[in-house]
Amino acid sequence: MTPPVGRTRDRAVETLSLDAVDTRNALSAPLVDALAAALTDCAADDDVRAVVLTHTGNTFCAGADLRDPPHPDALVGLLRQIVALPKPVAARITGHVRAGGLGLLAACDLAAAAHTATFAFTEVRIGVAPAVISLPLLPRADPRTLARYYLTGERFGPPEALRLGLLSATADDADEALAPLLDGLRRSSPQALAETKRLLTARVLETFDRDAADLTALSARLFSSDQAREGMTAFLERRDAAWVV
Repeated sequence: MTPPVGRTRDRAVETLSLDAVDTRNALSAPLVDALAAALTDCAADDDVRAVVLTHTGNTFCAGADLRDPPHPDALVGLLRQIVALPKPVAARITGHVRAGGLGLLAACDLAAAAHTATFAFTEVRIGVAPAVISLPLLPRADPRTLARYYLTGERFGPPEALRLGLLSATADDADEALAPLLDGLRRSSPQALAETKRLLTARVLETFDRDAADLTALSARLFSSDQAREGMTAFLERRDAAWVV
């Protein structure tokens, strides 16, 4: 079986590629476990200066795998691991990012996207809320812009993602947008990167420590509700949910 996370290295940058194309890189229990294990390896490897998180296929991450979802605690652990990793993590995006995939994106320190990328918080359309992924999102994103897309589920592109605070750079080509970011990381002291990241993530980690239990409980309650069952069934059957008017 092909591992759900591919790994390559170039000049001290480890690239981790979500590689579960058949499920649009949805956050399944195996994918979450594999990504967490790869990040643990990167944290322990002195030859790794930084990590790039990217994808194969036309979707960075479609959100939670509705057929094989990870336990909410496992997702919290993965997001916190990215935030707390003592090395910068940069997302590289060429396609679609939905729901829980935006949590992965927000947990990263830097993010570069091609102009073909699209984004949407689709949780409200299946009867749940962007609960766990709010842990990295709420401390980092523009509140008014985030409210619009949390509440409506609208799709938006890279210019709005920049305004929201989800992206660091965008260009016609994701590698073009990412190149100056990686050049800066490769020119920087590992010690300085680790301590600077610690400064930048302190408030985010405080949010995890304060709110993770409550948001995990909220996620579990909503996913077990009647409206969520209807929303997920409607999504899988490619029809409108019963509440659509």
